[in-house]
Amino acid sequence: MNRLTTPWGDLALTRFPEDPRDPLRAWDAADEYLLRHLAEQGTDLSGALVVLGDRWGALTTSLAAHRPVQITDSYLGQRATAANLARNGADAAAAELRSVRDTPPERIDVLLVRVPKSLALLEDQLHRLAPAVHEGTVVIGTGMVGEIHTSTLKLFEQIIGPTRTSLAVRKARLIFCTPDSSLPRTAGPWPLRYALPDGIGAISGRTVTNHAGVFCADRLDIGTRFFLGQLPVPRGPVHIVDLGCGNGVVGTAAALAGPEASVTFADESFSAVASAEATYRDNVPEGGGAAFTVSDGLAGLPDASADLVLCNPPFHSHRATTDTTARRMFADARRVLRPGGELWVVGNRHLGYHVTLRRIFGNSEVVAGHPKFVVLRAVSKAAPLGRSRAGAR
Repeated sequence: MNRLTTPWGDLALTRFPEDPRDPLRAWDAADEYLLRHLAEQGTDLSGALVVLGDRWGALTTSLAAHRPVQITDSYLGQRATAANLARNGADAAAAELRSVRDTPPERIDVLLVRVPKSLALLEDQLHRLAPAVHEGTVVIGTGMVGEIHTSTLKLFEQIIGPTRTSLAVRKARLIFCTPDSSLPRTAGPWPLRYALPDGIGAISGRTVTNHAGVFCADRLDIGTRFFLGQLPVPRGPVHIVDLGCGNGVVGTAAALAGPEASVTFADESFSAVASAEATYRDNVPEGGGAAFTVSDGLAGLPDASADLVLCNPPFHSHRATTDTTARRMFADARRVLRPGGELWVVGNRHLGYHVTLRRIFGNSEVVAGHPKFVVLRAVSKAAPLGRSRAGAR
């Protein structure tokens, strides 16, 4: 656990879930720069305060006395915020935690924006929040220098009003935006829909829905395309899990190939799960059933309840490269799989997931290779490797 010193006190903060092996802090220099600026300028925080994109709750927890509304796309970030608020003695009403899919506030007097990695998510949220901003609203963004680009500033300028930046301090920068009420308040372009290419199995030519912020929202990424060409064909009423589902294309492909199967789509992104549900509903109206859960991995699923888990794990946590998320996802899959159930994973070759899978499952098999990617298969409780497929053939 690390301690952040702010003008409002000394705070104990952690990411969620807490992992003693994870060296990453719950804040960075961009959060510190913004908090210091607010205090030095004596910014009036007595009005309706909204914090957009707070990654692990550092901003929301620091400003808890001002009853902020936090808006995030991350379930884990939301859980981290709740835990950090409680850890630092804030009462249950100290902050209102909303997702990017929730109804935006009707009025915003101070808008603090932690610039997200996804420019699309920033665009979508600025469009959604702009009607609540007025000419007296204080709008300040923050991010590391590598996260703030000309395109970032253009979005603030086009959607909210005139924009300028601060000098860089410890590789962090602030964005100052003055609301312009004469700008037209138009809806953003999200969600996007596009047709999939041919040659990728049962889902070929189908339409995918992507809300802002979902990975590769405007095209099918090559790793997923390769994975779709290797998926097992489900037989009978098996339970399939699309873990880290993104827009749901993998789980929907499995449902189309196995009409009797039920599929659980799970992701920590609110926008991803909304995308997955739209993709599934548009393509499998008579499917064997589906569930959609925004969660910490597979926390909501009971032990030994799934036959097949399909996973394309992320290897970034914001700007940091880490295998922490993948390790947790694999362990989650091991827990929910029935004896003989299978985890199928696609990943970049250099990540060495076969080593992690052998450590967790006791086995790992290469299903297919690609110059950049590899599809791996692990069997629950070390069932004999062979051609049997967790209810698939």
